[in-house]
Amino acid sequence: MMASASHGTASRLHDIEPAFIYGTAWKKDQTNRLVEEALVAGFRRVDTAAQPRHYQEAQVGEALRQAYRDGVVKREDVYVQTKYTTPAGQDVNNMPYDPSAPLETQIHTSIASSLRNLRSEEESEEDAYLDCLLLHSPLPTVEQTLQAWTLLESYVPNRIRSLGISNVTLPILQAIYQNSTVKPSVVQNRFYPQTRYDVPLRRFCGEHGITYQSFWTLTGNPALLKSKPVGTLAQATGVDPSLALYALVMELGIVVLNGTTSSAHMQEDLEGIRKVRQWAQSYPQEWTGISHAFRSLVEPVI
Repeated sequence: MMASASHGTASRLHDIEPAFIYGTAWKKDQTNRLVEEALVAGFRRVDTAAQPRHYQEAQVGEALRQAYRDGVVKREDVYVQTKYTTPAGQDVNNMPYDPSAPLETQIHTSIASSLRNLRSEEESEEDAYLDCLLLHSPLPTVEQTLQAWTLLESYVPNRIRSLGISNVTLPILQAIYQNSTVKPSVVQNRFYPQTRYDVPLRRFCGEHGITYQSFWTLTGNPALLKSKPVGTLAQATGVDPSLALYALVMELGIVVLNGTTSSAHMQEDLEGIRKVRQWAQSYPQEWTGISHAFRSLVEPVI
């Protein structure tokens, strides 16, 4: 029984390829360069938003098109994910739609701008598509959130392949799931102690085939970074503790956003995860012990 569990755990880490989603928030005028570098390094999933306050979506699109031209990747090899952000999350002087317009107009205008920004050179605006679009946050009421979701559903599957939501609580996620035709495929939340690591919400995601994406994985977890399981794994594999933490979070079934601004770290992070995977396959019993100890820190049995 133990051998089977060990093999399954190692396999789950091994199956997450590529390891990260590249997060493009707060990159400002460096966005284009950094996204290009991330794609060259081996990142194949990119997260952005139609929210000029924190993201430069048009620069993400420029970087993607340059990567396609250079033969680094093809459009079908890249997962491109963006967001509709409500007026409350926007800079009042710089947003992709008129905040006084009806919700339907806001959403259609925002999505049109995202499709235009992120399309490949071979795609017309009518042919362009997004792999996933997230509501950046729930709207003020459940009813408004469901109204927005219904509007997003009209784009699936031709213009948008899948839908998700960020910064969401379990009751809101359950309401969307129960009242939608197109079920959420992605939840993107902060992974940190203040939400007790979203254990019930992540369980719901696991039971309903929803991918849980984490952000603030390093910034929000200084205690986990110094924890014994992370230190033990870092020492055993020779990787930086931040990479050991990433690998252990991935073992929980979580897809991690990585927004490093260092090209050296881009390479090191991808190689470090591969190194941990190889070690986990070679030492399944030790890996199981470490991963179980880590799980007990974020999913304590009460």
